[in-house]
Amino acid sequence: MTELLARNADCIVWLARYMERAENLARILGVAETFARDRAGRNWLAVVQINADEERFFARHRVADARTVPHFYILDPDNPNSILSSIKAARENARTLRPMISIEMWRQINRMNTWMGGLSDNAVAPANLAALCEEIKEACQLHVGITEGTFYRDQAHYFYHLGKSIERADQTTRLLDIKYHTLLPRPEDVGSALDISHWNALLKAVAGYQASRRVLAGKITPRSVAAFLLFSDSFPRSVILCVRQMDWLMTQLRTRYHLRGGVKALELLDGLRAALTDHDIDHVIDHGLHEFIDWVQSQLMAIFAEIQDSFCVTRQPSQSQSQ
Repeated sequence: MTELLARNADCIVWLARYMERAENLARILGVAETFARDRAGRNWLAVVQINADEERFFARHRVADARTVPHFYILDPDNPNSILSSIKAARENARTLRPMISIEMWRQINRMNTWMGGLSDNAVAPANLAALCEEIKEACQLHVGITEGTFYRDQAHYFYHLGKSIERADQTTRLLDIKYHTLLPRPEDVGSALDISHWNALLKAVAGYQASRRVLAGKITPRSVAAFLLFSDSFPRSVILCVRQMDWLMTQLRTRYHLRGGVKALELLDGLRAALTDHDIDHVIDHGLHEFIDWVQSQLMAIFAEIQDSFCVTRQPSQSQSQ
């Protein structure tokens, strides 16, 4: 690893993670907003729970509802997991990386940071929340497009996509968990029009609605959607595809660029990939989907910890959701 990359590998990985996190948090809030139209406020509490933010949230708010939760996760500057905090942290990392990233990448992140900082409390009001989440997602997707079109393909590019894949896999499990476990419907609701509409909303939130229609042929069930998000070999946000991408990126860094380290991370990736490959959705659900998701998240954290140790990637102050 060159001296320049050794100093900045952490900034590259975290830039990718923060931008991916901001987009996925907007997706989670969009799903919660859709569910909240049909059920009580426990949907908003679920957002706090899946992000393990109960202590921090309830130190500031008495109840988790349609006003407090969106503000906490979008505009609260004191919440290190808010979208505002993530974009600010992404900008700080991008500023450090100015000699390595493209001018277009820097300008777009700068504009998004300015835009987020100028949002008022009214922007996250219930009537405006869905539109705001869409705007945030589109701004993050613009970053992805600019990065793909302008970021030089060297070691930094591999580290960027490594960070993005780790964050994406983690966030996909959180989106699945918010519907399948925390918001599990009553037995009489399973398969109802309301239940199916919620699964469709979840698929739309992960940009997987059209793809799932092609694959599932309209057979939307809890099992089929969970299988699609966990095990699909072709859906960009599926957990297995993210894990395989991580494995390929790590291998490239070690073979193409002869970087030392990462052996333990590759071993953990191999174990995670094997679990995702060897188990079908029936086995996972029979043994507990929530427990399986928790295990996947713990493995992702362990893998990232090994990457930190191997490639000088540090834990940044604004990072607290999944290490």
